[in-house]
Amino acid sequence: MMDTTGQSNPTVSQLERSKTEHTLGDVEPAGSRQNWRRSAVAVTDDRVVAGTASGTISAFHADGTPQWSVSDGPDTPIVSLSLTDELIIAGHRGPEGRVRVLSAETGTVQWEYVTAEDVGSPTDETLFAQPYVVDSAHVDDLLVVASRRFERDGSSRQWSSVVYGFELDGSLRWAVDAERSVTGFDIGSEVVAIGYNRCPAGDEGLVVLEKATGEKRFSWTQERDGDRAVGDVAVTDAGVLVASHADKYGYLLDWDGNESWRVNLGGEQSVGDENIYSYPNHVAVSDGTALFVTGNTFATDTRDPAHEHPAEHTTVSVDLETGEFQWKYHHGGFAREIATGEALVAVPSAQQFRVRDSDTHRVHLLDATSGTGQSVALAGIPAALDFDGHSLAAIEEPIEYHDEGIERGTYQLLTWEIDSS
Repeated sequence: MMDTTGQSNPTVSQLERSKTEHTLGDVEPAGSRQNWRRSAVAVTDDRVVAGTASGTISAFHADGTPQWSVSDGPDTPIVSLSLTDELIIAGHRGPEGRVRVLSAETGTVQWEYVTAEDVGSPTDETLFAQPYVVDSAHVDDLLVVASRRFERDGSSRQWSSVVYGFELDGSLRWAVDAERSVTGFDIGSEVVAIGYNRCPAGDEGLVVLEKATGEKRFSWTQERDGDRAVGDVAVTDAGVLVASHADKYGYLLDWDGNESWRVNLGGEQSVGDENIYSYPNHVAVSDGTALFVTGNTFATDTRDPAHEHPAEHTTVSVDLETGEFQWKYHHGGFAREIATGEALVAVPSAQQFRVRDSDTHRVHLLDATSGTGQSVALAGIPAALDFDGHSLAAIEEPIEYHDEGIERGTYQLLTWEIDSS
């Protein structure tokens, strides 16, 4: 497997120097450790939309010029955004776990849904307890939305999740609830694949539904010692890709739920006197390649390991047909997501909280076939990112490492137009 860290590929266009920047107001700086999501961004060919920690939603034309901004909704963070040709779907984290659907042209609210009526209201005022609209996406006339809530009572912990299938006018076609933590989903032409992470013993980490009806087609889970099951899922023509938190492997499952291949991404290794591992947090597909992104190093016997897992904070390419490793790219900082467009892959690299090296604050743009590419440095951290092959957008949040006392970066929207020819 080729390690392409730091290499440049002339077939991948440079990140355009005509970057646009738009301030998003004030926000408390992030800290050394990863903060909960509080910003979101989404792009199409002709529009970029940003959602902020204060609940403001702003739309911009593809060239970066402002279109409109609204802030008359709930004063709670926008944590997920998706776009159709005519609509913007904004997910909040707050007491109501509200979904707001706005006109893409004007920002006028078309309809809303309060997910707390299904996942439950928060039991305290901490951010961690607030209902959280994890993601939204649409295919054809179906809009899928996932929401979850966490509750702790002493040593007892409980998760509640609902995944909805809405018509674009807000009519509810189907809903699936679970006493598990939904981490994400993906939509294909016929199915919706849902990944659940915090799962009680015996519960399913992956559930695949019929898109039209919400009926279960199949489910899958990997044997695990704890409650962590699945980090992310992606639907392909060949089946469903799974980033497994249970064993830190990546899987391709066929349409009967059988294993086509699996690869070790961040499995346990003994380094010094520690047994360490790294979770694969994201998976996506581009140009016949499965792309997995790993996260932080953890250890079986301590909360603060002294060593770094060799595979932490790395994007890994796996041939979709054979399951063979193709390349890896070590970006060094925590990536909240991965976005693909045509044959390019965008990865936001934020803080590495144990090393605290601000050089990891970057947006990387990679060739899906070779893993080579370009990166652009940020003073703050890229806290949200989206890419459609032509428009690339990231939200930079300021950060203050606890042992420095220096605030780095600005709360702003950054956009680039990418020439992929």
